Amino acid sequence: MANFDLQRRKLLVFGGAAAGLALLPGSALASVSTSRPRVLTLNNLHTGETLKTEFFNGKNYDQDELVRLNHFFRDYRANKIKNIDPTLFDQLYRLQTMLENNKPIQLISGYRSLATNNMLRGKSKSSGVAKHSYHTLGQAMDFHIDGISLSNIRKAALKMRAGGVGYYPRSNFVHIDTGPVRHW
Repeated sequence: MANFDLQRRKLLVFGGAAAGLALLPGSALASVSTSRPRVLTLNNLHTGETLKTEFFNGKNYDQDELVRLNHFFRDYRANKIKNIDPTLFDQLYRLQTMLENNKPIQLISGYRSLATNNMLRGKSKSSGVAKHSYHTLGQAMDFHIDGISLSNIRKAALKMRAGGVGYYPRSNFVHIDTGPVRHW
């Protein structure tokens, strides 16, 4: 009888794990389960800078590349740099994998200092700027990808269930962050 209970437990555990894995999209599962380099190509629409980086070598984050990304994502208005949560870059890489895309990501906004965030909140046309924005923590970005519809980017981001997803079709960008799972 004890042997039967042990076999039943194993079956339930492995069956549950298999069911959970089956719910993940195939491309997202591949990007999570394999240890391969992660490369991003980005354009900063405000500074005109372009960056191609292998920020993860398959085993570890490359600290020098993270420094380059932190500079790229800086608050260009105040020329302030903050360490960006590497999970944000992982999300972006997963999005590209899910969208089967290798076009450059067009960065609109990365890190924002409190002063910049407050200034943007004060502008009437920027009423969507949160007082306690994840941008000020180095945990958010606004972007689009040329040739990929915003609605498809949004759908893929929502499917990841990896943080916040904001959809701004009038302003031509999607927001992602590493905060709690939510959307607007």
